[in-house]
Parts: sequence; C-alpha cells; structure tokens
Amino acid sequence: MKIIFFGTPLFALPTLERLLEHPEFEIKAVVTQPDKPRGRGKKLIPSAVKKIATAHNLPVWQPKSIKKNAATLAKLRETQADAFVVVAYGQILSPEILDIPKLGCINVHGSLLPKYRGAAPIQWCLYNGEPETGITTMLMDAGMDTGAMLLKVRTIIGLLDNAHQLAETLASAGADLLVETLLKLELEAIEPIPQDDTQATYAKLIDKSDYILDWNRPAFALHNQIRGFYPNCTAKFRSNSLKVIATAPLGEEYWSDLPSEFAVFEQQWEELSQLSGVPGEVVSIVKNFGPVVKTGKGLLLLREVQLAGKRAQSGWDFSNGTRLSVGEKLENG
Repeated sequence: MKIIFFGTPLFALPTLERLLEHPEFEIKAVVTQPDKPRGRGKKLIPSAVKKIATAHNLPVWQPKSIKKNAATLAKLRETQADAFVVVAYGQILSPEILDIPKLGCINVHGSLLPKYRGAAPIQWCLYNGEPETGITTMLMDAGMDTGAMLLKVRTIIGLLDNAHQLAETLASAGADLLVETLLKLELEAIEPIPQDDTQATYAKLIDKSDYILDWNRPAFALHNQIRGFYPNCTAKFRSNSLKVIATAPLGEEYWSDLPSEFAVFEQQWEELSQLSGVPGEVVSIVKNFGPVVKTGKGLLLLREVQLAGKRAQSGWDFSNGTRLSVGEKLENG
C-alpha cells in the first residue's frame, strides 16, 4: 500500500515509525510543517517527523500553506498513493487534497470522537477530569475532525497522568490502531460510522491565560489544570513567578487512585482535614513530600515546582530551599 504521511510533532512519530517497519506499507513521501526558528540564535529547527523522514531518505515536502502550493499538489497527485495518513500535521487539507487518494485521508485523532474535536484534545480532556480517553481513526472530510469514524481504542486516565505522559500512551496506541485501520480498509472490512454532531465537544487552542492558577478553584480542578497544561501553569510566590508542575489532590475520594507512597496522607488525614486557611495558603509541610495548600475546596499537595530562573524541583526541596513556612500564601498566577 502506497502512503503519503502528514505529521509534525513527537505525537506523530510512533505512527510513522510503525508504518516504516511494516512490510505491507510503502511511504512515498512525508509532508510536514516548515522548519521553525528557535533559541537565541533563531536557528531553523526541523520538526520531529522531518528528522525521522530524513534519516530514512524519504522525500520531505514542507509547504507553508498546503492549500495554496500548486507544486505540492501536483506531487501529491503524481504519487498515486492509496492513502494519505494524517497525524497532528497542523494544517487543514483542502477538499481537493482529500479527494486524491484511493482509500481516502485517514486521521489519527487523540480523543474518543465526537468528543474533543480540535487542536488540543489531550490537554482539555485532562482539564475536564475525564476518567478515560482514547484514539479514533477517521476518514477526513472538509470539517474540523467531523469525518466518519473507523476504529477506536480506549485508554484509562490515571489520577497523576499529565498531558505529556498521556500523549505518549495515546501516540503508541494510535500507531497500532492506524495499522489495523489501513489493513481493514483495504479489505473493505470497516464500515465508517458518521459522528453524532449533537454529542460533539471542541478542544480549542490553549491560550496563555489558561495557564494562570486561581487558588479559589477546587483542588481537583487545579490539579486537572496543572496536569492538563503541563508544564506551564503558574502562580506567584513571594512576588515571583512559580511554575506548578505536578500536584496531587488529597482526600478520601482519592486514596484508592494514588500510589502507595501517599498512604502517609491517609494516615494523617484526620489532622490535615481540620487545618484552616485561606485559598493559596500553605497549611502544612509534609516531610519528604512538600507543601499542602488550601484551595477553594480541599487540599492540594505541590509535588513539583519551578521558581523563575531555576530548575524544576520536588515540593520537599522547594520547601527546604526557600525555608517555606506554614502560613505563607501563594498568589494567583
């Protein structure tokens, strides 16, 4: 099966690598976003997908706007590909492009469609505290993740999973599901299922304002924001910016979902749960763990933080290094 692969970030790599390894597939070319300037020197850096494609001596096409690039469109037609595979490419394909391959354009999407259509499905499902998510393969159409669904695989979300960890899990699951999808499509062994638009939700692009922590929110909501937008959520500590990278909500409803080393909090819960304070206030510092902060509802353990200009550190090291005191207050970011 002749394939053109469209993809850009790390999330797309497992699928590309799985296709390269499989004897049934031949990658004719890779389409990825243009190299981007990064760092102080603004050096042009290739995408993760381009690096792998180049290592395998594959043709790489990087149109700034694939809708308007006549040369790329001509090359797409010339390959006579059976399928276009699209994984987090970053540009919308025109109806003209969607109509080129024989089997269609197959997208690997990081949610259980029709929930979380859009650019950031993994981040927003964590933000909303979903207990599970998954991968959907679909036949692309002109809409935003609105095409007919092909196959799905589900993934349970752990209480301490963050966006990076969940993306790695889903990327691997998506690679396997895509291979299964292509093989079954060729055999006409899949019946595409239209999406129910009434059940659709949208995962919008993340804005800088989404990173700002408000300690008046419940502990569980803050925890979901921090792990969903990992590692970028910010608060203020002693008038300086503080990134809050990893947390754990505390309380009877969470003990069964927390690792065994958190049993110390269950043992101390009768005492901890009685502590008073205002939202953002450090009400306890637990040895080997770090600060416990009062929120608008419940208590939140700060497991990992990063002071401006410093490296990330555990909550316990942060407490010791700053000589943090019970009663100090973290401000909204």
